Amino acid sequence: MVIGPATCGFSKKLENHGHAVALYFMHYNFCRVHKTLRVTPAMEAGITNHVWSIEELLQLLTPV
Repeated sequence: MVIGPATCGFSKKLENHGHAVALYFMHYNFCRVHKTLRVTPAMEAGITNHVWSIEELLQLLTPV
C-alpha cells in the first residue's frame, strides 16, 4: 500500500504567505484581547477604540 505525501502546513507561494502573515498580525493586534493588557494592542496604542470583529477585519479585504 502506497500513501501519498502529506501536505505541508505552509503556503507554497511567497505572496500568499505574506497575505497570511498580514491577516495574522491584524487579528493579533486588533481582534484579540490580551490578558496582560486587558485590551488589544491597537487599543493600548490608541489606534482604535474598540475590539474589532472578524467581520470588520475581513471588510478591509478588497475583491481580487
